[in-house]
Amino acid sequence: ESSKLRAIMSRRNHRVLSVHARVAFAVVGAMLTAQEAAGLRSPAAIRSRVAGRAASVSMADRRDARLAAAMLLCASLQMASPLPSMADGDTETFKFPPIDRNKKGRCTFASSSIGQANAARDSLYDLRECVMDGKSAGGFDISGALLADGSFKKVDFKDAQLSKVYAPGADFSGADFTDGVVDRAFFKGANFEAVKFVNTVLTSTSFEGANLKDTDFTGAYLGQFDAKKLCKNPTLDGKNPVTGADTRESAGCA
Repeated sequence: ESSKLRAIMSRRNHRVLSVHARVAFAVVGAMLTAQEAAGLRSPAAIRSRVAGRAASVSMADRRDARLAAAMLLCASLQMASPLPSMADGDTETFKFPPIDRNKKGRCTFASSSIGQANAARDSLYDLRECVMDGKSAGGFDISGALLADGSFKKVDFKDAQLSKVYAPGADFSGADFTDGVVDRAFFKGANFEAVKFVNTVLTSTSFEGANLKDTDFTGAYLGQFDAKKLCKNPTLDGKNPVTGADTRESAGCA
């Protein structure tokens, strides 16, 4: 009986140790991989460290550990990501890194290769204080871009995706957003004089303190709550110089 009991306890302890080994290997793997991604260790050093720990773990353990490590790494990169959260309508408190004024080609429209409406990008897209008057971003996905205090007068944004852009104080006067998607954007204090938002999706977008004189909202989609806030903007008046549309009427404001 005692030998049977020892055998049972041995198998149970092996299972417990196996779980502990898998968890330990997963944690070490995720930490070392994160260090490599951050440039703190060379790839060769990472492989050497991981190989040393992997030698004491079975093939089945390593297979489970790799899955756990991948999950832990994803979570750690999410928490430690240097990229800021993008604008979300009324949200305005962000901490951004200083503008890299020495970055070559910084003030250039570039469509996101990820193509997600949640403003996901592989690097910070910083157009703050850029002067890009008269340029074209037609059909581009520039979601998540930082446009604060930039000048985008008469820019072609037709069919463009601008989800969660952060653009307080930017000047968009005369720009054309026809058929675009401007979702959850932050435009506090921005200038939209004589802009065309024809057939544009403007869900959960903040225009607080923005200049909307002579803007055309014909066919634009706004939620009921968004429309009520828009109609309270004191600058919502005049007629668009290109389309001739009455600004308040085009926005559905009585």
